[in-house]
Amino acid sequence: MSLLDPSHWSGKVAIGGWTPAAGGQTSVVEPATGDTLEHVGSANPEDVARASERAAAAQRQWARTPYTERAAVLRRAGDLFTRHADEIHHWLIREAGCVPGKAAFETNLAAQECYEAAALASRPLGELLPSAEPRLSMARRLPAGVVGVIAPFNAPLVLATRSVAPALALGNAVVLKPDPRTAVCGGVAVMRVFEEAGLPEGVLAVVPGGADAGHQLVVDPHTHVVSFTGSTAAGRKVGATAAEHLKRVHLELGGNSAMIVLPDADLERAVSTAAFGSYFHQGQICMTTGRHLVHASIADEYAERLAHKAEQLTVGDPAREEVALGPIIDAPQRDKIHALVRASVEGGARLAAGGTHEELFYRPTVLTEVTDASPAYAEEVFGPVAPIRAFSDVDEAVALATASTYGLALSVLTRDVMRGLEVAERVPAGLVHINDQTVNDEALAPMGGVGASGTGVRFGGTASLEAFTETRWITVRAQEATYPI
Repeated sequence: MSLLDPSHWSGKVAIGGWTPAAGGQTSVVEPATGDTLEHVGSANPEDVARASERAAAAQRQWARTPYTERAAVLRRAGDLFTRHADEIHHWLIREAGCVPGKAAFETNLAAQECYEAAALASRPLGELLPSAEPRLSMARRLPAGVVGVIAPFNAPLVLATRSVAPALALGNAVVLKPDPRTAVCGGVAVMRVFEEAGLPEGVLAVVPGGADAGHQLVVDPHTHVVSFTGSTAAGRKVGATAAEHLKRVHLELGGNSAMIVLPDADLERAVSTAAFGSYFHQGQICMTTGRHLVHASIADEYAERLAHKAEQLTVGDPAREEVALGPIIDAPQRDKIHALVRASVEGGARLAAGGTHEELFYRPTVLTEVTDASPAYAEEVFGPVAPIRAFSDVDEAVALATASTYGLALSVLTRDVMRGLEVAERVPAGLVHINDQTVNDEALAPMGGVGASGTGVRFGGTASLEAFTETRWITVRAQEATYPI
């Protein structure tokens, strides 16, 4: 039987085993065709509450499990992501609209997340502290308890596993709410991998659902930490709700990342880099290159070359043909993209390429002559759109790059690497890439943005250790203390 055989999970949620959801079922729809591929359970608040309560009970024993056993589960999970990659790719391509290369990127990174998490299980969990008293003083990290993970549709496997794996490795239980549009590749696949890896029942729950399910996960008394990845607008609501309930929340939010192209950049390489940065997964990535800031001396040629590149890229159904771009996830997202492009053109921007669509297939788009007021330049588009704006000197480039509420990723293209680093130092961003595009990710690298892009680094290496544990101060005396009362 295959890992993702629907007989395991069709129409169900994972709460201490696969079970019907109180919220009923929802269809798994292929965006490229509109076909219904399967059905999954649709969790309501009652399901989430049940999952959180079950997770809290299972977590106590999981936390007492030797770190060697927890690490072994994570290593087996990594191996299973690799072993069943082709089957998982099938769902990433058909359910999430990924091209095969992007699907492979996700399964590989999910495996790496598990291996890195396995190493976390044996990390030192405390330190000795000096004390003015005759006692042993120490700080010790303990599992937070139940971690709620709310994951988005755009990189469903990676953005679920990035929180689930380290949280489990450190002795927590996890309730995962994947986006209902990608519930199989972003939820069922994760659950089935950890089931096969030997994770005890109840330690991980998967409850696809809507906003009401997400709200319940944030306010549920059994949930101690919430890891949310999604839009800035939704993240603000999650953060506000978590604050009301005194919950610790990690917010990985949107972006409108700038690529600064200095006059000495290699134009041919720059255009290739730029196209990937703006068009990878149809631009539906938080780190997508959303603003191309190009020196005036090369801006016209850059725009011409990028427009030519965009016109050559193929768009279509990645399950049936070799294409560079697949479908947008759904009609509301496509319409949002198109509205931003049309409003920008109506406001004076020039459409150099694209700006059209057939069904959910949106052509890679290039806009020039954009201004601060151009919606596709000022806002996060989350689609395959590359707005280009010229600058006259480095100070202007820095000012343009900084003039955004977002602060996720930054790219600087130049033959002078040290100059690139100097420019980058002046622009607030959580991630900086010199001579590369803005969409980069590695399991051990710190990940997080500033400003409207989130609450800073929350994932990767030591950051994951801090994200999913609580610190306790412990002192020990040789005998009972005496006091003058």
